[in-house]
Parts: sequence; C-alpha cells; structure tokens
Amino acid sequence: MTELEEYYNKFNEEKRLNSRHGQVEFQVSMKYIHEFLPQDIANDQIKILDIGAGTGRYSVALANEGYDVTAVELVKYNLGILKQKNSSVKAYQGNALKLKRFEDNTFDLTLLFGPMYHLFDYEDKKKALSEAKRVTKPGGIILVAYCMNEYGVITYAFKEKHILECMEENRLSNDFKTLSFKENLYDYMRIENINQLNQDVDLERIKIISPDGPANYMRPFLNQLSDEEFEHFIAYQMATCERADLIGAGAHTVDILKKK
Repeated sequence: MTELEEYYNKFNEEKRLNSRHGQVEFQVSMKYIHEFLPQDIANDQIKILDIGAGTGRYSVALANEGYDVTAVELVKYNLGILKQKNSSVKAYQGNALKLKRFEDNTFDLTLLFGPMYHLFDYEDKKKALSEAKRVTKPGGIILVAYCMNEYGVITYAFKEKHILECMEENRLSNDFKTLSFKENLYDYMRIENINQLNQDVDLERIKIISPDGPANYMRPFLNQLSDEEFEHFIAYQMATCERADLIGAGAHTVDILKKK
C-alpha cells in the first residue's frame, strides 16, 4: 500500500466534504460544472468522467441528476465507499496518468479534482492533464483543481508554527514557494505554474475560480454561523470566486479549460 493510500484509508473524506468549508467548495464547484455542461441535449446523453473521484461526492451527485457518469479512483478504500452508494456511476480503480481504459474523444466534460494535489513531478502533472485532454471530446470542458501555495505556507508554516522546521528542511524557496516531496503527500501551485502547464498541454482557459476562497482559513467561524448566515457566506463566495485579486489566496483553485 502506498503512503497516499494509507493516508486516505485514515482521512475522512466524507466528513470533510460535508463540513461547512467543504460545502462551500462543493456548491461553488457544482455551479460551474452545471454552467459548462451541454445545454442542448438530454442529461443521459452527456458523458462525464470524474478522475480521482474520491468517495463520489461529485460523480454520485451528477449521476443522480441523470448524467452518464464514469469515475476513476486510485484508492480502493474510497472506491469502496463510492460503490456502496449504489448510484448509476460506472466506477473503476485507476490512475490519472494512464487512462487506457478510455478511448480518445469520449467525454463531454472531465473533472480532474484530486490527482493534481498529489503529483509532485511536473512531467506527471503534464501527463495527467494530457490524458484528461485526450479522453475529452473536441470542444469539451476540463475542470482541474489545485492546492494553492499561499494557503499551504500561511496555514502550515505560520498558523501551525512549522516555519522554522520548513526553513531548516529547505521546504520553502527564497520567495516562499513550497518545495514538496512525495512524503509530504500534497503539492502546491501558484497561478504562474498553472498557466505554464496549460500552455505546455495546449489547453485554452475559459476562466479560473477559487471555489472555497477564505472558507478553509475560517473553519471555526463558519461553524458558528446560523444556517441563514451561512447561506449569505455561500452567496458571498459565489459572487467573488472569479475575482483575480482573490484567486491565488484560497486553499484551492478550479481551472476551467476547453479542448480546442
């Protein structure tokens, strides 16, 4: 079992996604998924691929809306939870770097919401994005999620007081770019790194958003809000998630790309 599999066997992904900060990320991301799904054909004719589907938060929700959804997940434990939900999702164990099960130009919309968090080599990131592109139809949409550098630095290095350890272990560059290794499990990006990746894979950006914004920084405060107050926070994030001055500061971004 890999370190990543051991991590997800212990990490409660369902609890995270159902938490209030997880709900912010989910609701905003779903808004944009719906925005870029084809509008002129029936749901059951629209093919969606969810790469790195985790426990099926997105794939099951979309399948329940009648879409033709296929999910690929590396971690057997997560895949087991997904399958236990008894949805119409066609779920397989697989790797984002090798989607040989699927033919070229198959899917109308492809989600790549987990794998980029855990790929540390730039060439692996290119390969994963290239595979997502290959299986997506021309004119189709790919949504790619990344963990953002500044959130990692502010939270882990400063808020959790690991800054001296990080400096001693050379885990931060002189300009405070995170230098991650496989044993750290997560890799972090800046907007310029994402831009370079899109250029190298030849994908066209439609827009880039911050699905969670400040939600992860203020988890205990979100939990103290009434339901009505929390709905206003959701509305706030919906209204501000495309703002260029806020995108790189959140925990995640979702890059919305078009296959030419």
